[in-house]
Amino acid sequence: MSSLTVAYAVAFYVAAAVLVLGLVVKIKQYATTPSPLKIPTMPAPRTRLGVVLRILREVIYFESLFKSNKWIWICAVLFHAGLWLVLARHLRYFIEPVWFWVVLVQPFGIYAGFAMIAGLVALWARRIVVNRVRYISGPSDHLMLALLVGIGFSGMMLRFVERTDIIAVKAFFLGLLRFDLQPLPAEMPLLVHLGLVITLMIVFPFSKLLHVPGVFFSPSRAQVDDAREKRHLAPWAAKLDAERDSAAAE
Repeated sequence: MSSLTVAYAVAFYVAAAVLVLGLVVKIKQYATTPSPLKIPTMPAPRTRLGVVLRILREVIYFESLFKSNKWIWICAVLFHAGLWLVLARHLRYFIEPVWFWVVLVQPFGIYAGFAMIAGLVALWARRIVVNRVRYISGPSDHLMLALLVGIGFSGMMLRFVERTDIIAVKAFFLGLLRFDLQPLPAEMPLLVHLGLVITLMIVFPFSKLLHVPGVFFSPSRAQVDDAREKRHLAPWAAKLDAERDSAAAE
């Protein structure tokens, strides 16, 4: 087994561990952070079902972004929809036999790569061209966009410029899942592509990309507008109230 194969295998195992454990820690933090105030963004739903539907609309087609800025919404949809199709296309490297719907999505996933890159480049250009957005954009914002563009561009290079042995690539990833290492092809675009993916997996739990799980815990989106009907009392505030009532009774 070549040292290259071992190095990438170890890197993927480490990156997967960091990704999973990091997400677990951050999601637990989101779930346990108190929300002392009712701050739903108006107009807000009055029922729990309405909250669920509102979050689904936000996750599926970015409702609030559509209402606020159509151009940014188009770029965001290009990127996110393209990304999901590309990820669905890549499932073929991790399953055997390949599910029928993964086979059906293969040709669409190729064109989705162009859409994903176009959306990313447009969003990146916005951070450079628009003054007020450029002012609040830090180095990490540009680095994350550069990383995502690099992943997309290197992936398209593998498809249209320098092809690799996809059978061997699939054998490598199936071997990772089964703890049975298989040789990894050594084409430079493939190594760059996989290296960038490993980097993304490691930095994901510590980056702004955590809006993916974070949207489900956002108080402005996930709270019911029932402040007039029901008093919103955080657990720590309830404890203080109980202690105050007890002291008053004595």
